[in-house]
Amino acid sequence: MPLDRRRFLTVTALGAAGMAAGSPRLARAQSPKAITVSHSVSTFVYGQHLVAKEKKFFEEEGVSVPSFIVPGGGARVINALTAGQAMFGLGDSNHPLKATEKGRDTTMLFATDTRCSYANIVVRKELFDKGVKTVEALADQKLVGRKAVIAATAIGSGTYVYGVYVLKQTKGPDGRSVNDHVEWVGGGASTTMLGGLKAGKFDAIMAVPEWQFAAESEGFGKPIYDVLDERAWNRVFGGPIPVTVGYALRETIEKSPDVVQAYVNACYRAQQWIRKAKDEEIVELLHKPYMDTFKRADVLKSVRYYRTIFDWDFVIDEKDYENGMKVFIPTAVEKPIPYAKAADMSFVRKAQAKYKS
Repeated sequence: MPLDRRRFLTVTALGAAGMAAGSPRLARAQSPKAITVSHSVSTFVYGQHLVAKEKKFFEEEGVSVPSFIVPGGGARVINALTAGQAMFGLGDSNHPLKATEKGRDTTMLFATDTRCSYANIVVRKELFDKGVKTVEALADQKLVGRKAVIAATAIGSGTYVYGVYVLKQTKGPDGRSVNDHVEWVGGGASTTMLGGLKAGKFDAIMAVPEWQFAAESEGFGKPIYDVLDERAWNRVFGGPIPVTVGYALRETIEKSPDVVQAYVNACYRAQQWIRKAKDEEIVELLHKPYMDTFKRADVLKSVRYYRTIFDWDFVIDEKDYENGMKVFIPTAVEKPIPYAKAADMSFVRKAQAKYKS
């Protein structure tokens, strides 16, 4: 039956009202789910998070990161995760292992690199000139003049864990490990670490790339162990290690697998973007929003450095995991944690299948 004008207007109005009532629900269904994501400091070692946010990969995967939780230390990142303040963390692989050992099962989802960028050892230039040009020489008190004082950022930190391992794997002139001949101290952050080395308070420091660059360019330090030297790295560590990893609580994976997949997808896409982008393009994207306290030239140098150690496929191989476990026991964790319990590569495999390069 044909509609008269009044019935037509009524039906049209009801239809419009229904659409109006439904549209907010539709919008809510399509809006990205906010997630909480943490890393210790906003530098290029955690570039996967930064790129994923700036390139809007998180939103394209159906989640959003309003802002990062940046507490200033890897131990604080895992604490934020286990306390429920963060759903995902990106940091040193020993931290999720420690959480698991303490009863909060935490799973590694991917690895972003294959070598530890803060296992570098930089010695005072004065000692280098006297002949302390190798890790072995740190054990020679005749050269050092005393028991060598080596600074990590803090006792128990990642720099300490890796530094102790390098020294334990290196023999001094008497055949004992170099670690038996040194004194470890906490050196703090950039200013105090570099200031202590320059003033002679420390004989050597564990150094992130930026500290190594600064000590060399300012003329008060020289590297005696450099992780970019593949032969030196393999001599100590025996091959690649998943050092920096993305992780989440096991309960998060079980309750929200779709959200976990979205997070992994976004980070994987960021890694592939970094792989293909020009160095200057990366600096242009990240310098101003995250690293403007550093000189642009230093950020560029950092980008070029990390390109050499980034793990482009994101996969944690069991052999590489076991290499890492050798480093962590007993300095970081007391007992081995099986690979099957510690890592879940299913999300990375799905990301790879979806985004074939």
